[in-house]
Amino acid sequence: MLELSFSTRDLAHTRIAVSPLWEVVTSLRALDARTVRPLHRRWVARTRPLLTGLDLLTGLVPGDGYVPDFLNPPPAVAAPTLDAELAVLADTDHDRLRADLDRLEHRSAAVRALYRDPAAGLERLDTEIRRYWALALAPLWPRLRSVLDADVLHQSRRFAAEGAAAVLRELHPNVRWGEEVLTLAKPDCGRSGTLCGRGLLLIPSAFVWPTVLIVNAEPETVQLCYPSRGVGSLWEHARPTVPDAVAAVLGRSRALLLAELTSPASTTELSHRTGLSTAGVSQHLTALRAAGIVTSHRSGRSVLYQRTPIAESLLTATPG
Repeated sequence: MLELSFSTRDLAHTRIAVSPLWEVVTSLRALDARTVRPLHRRWVARTRPLLTGLDLLTGLVPGDGYVPDFLNPPPAVAAPTLDAELAVLADTDHDRLRADLDRLEHRSAAVRALYRDPAAGLERLDTEIRRYWALALAPLWPRLRSVLDADVLHQSRRFAAEGAAAVLRELHPNVRWGEEVLTLAKPDCGRSGTLCGRGLLLIPSAFVWPTVLIVNAEPETVQLCYPSRGVGSLWEHARPTVPDAVAAVLGRSRALLLAELTSPASTTELSHRTGLSTAGVSQHLTALRAAGIVTSHRSGRSVLYQRTPIAESLLTATPG
């Protein structure tokens, strides 16, 4: 059981970010888990046969238990690139790296080599992460990123409207908030105590479900990785029904885009779902936004589109 006491300063420094490296770690855990979760079963079946020559990476990320904290340095910005995060990882302090490896229950030959020669081992780790990313995550990243960005938008609005405490209370059943204390029912989470101004960084993940992960390594910001909203619909997508009356007024392509916007999405994701070109999607969304039928909000490097009440009225109206 971990208990972290928050000051007003810590609450003020609570923020949210999307992290490619966190998706690397959480997806590897999903691949190596003894019991494959139904949610990711098809992805696991497609991905496992592709993964060879990743002995160091898989040795560092077991299916359960402790994962070395240095693998997930706190993102400096809300939406870092994989390259930016790998640059930070490459500069990991060697004493800190060895201290983390000392906590691993089992150390493979590749992990022992990293312990002996961190400089060479970190270069090998960079190569393996890039290879894993290209095989397992890069083809899916637009869809994954859309889900994560939608969660960031949702939580950011709750931060603004209700405050950090309201967000923390509803992150996950294992996370409890009360009397300015965050309680996490999970072992291997570091020491309980006061955050001392370190703040909290929330990281939504498509793969961490059904649990949460935390990095609590002083003096760094505490990171809490939690299941993103919308993960249940990540791998399978049913084409929504487009009302004929709406298609007759707006055109079928624009009506289809509206029907797809059950949650905020980017032009890339909408192009993937509908088969329309990215340029065409952008053109249609620009027209719909000018008419007040959709709105747009920036989340990191992405722009997410969302239906307005006018759109909801159009899609639910019953012809008289």
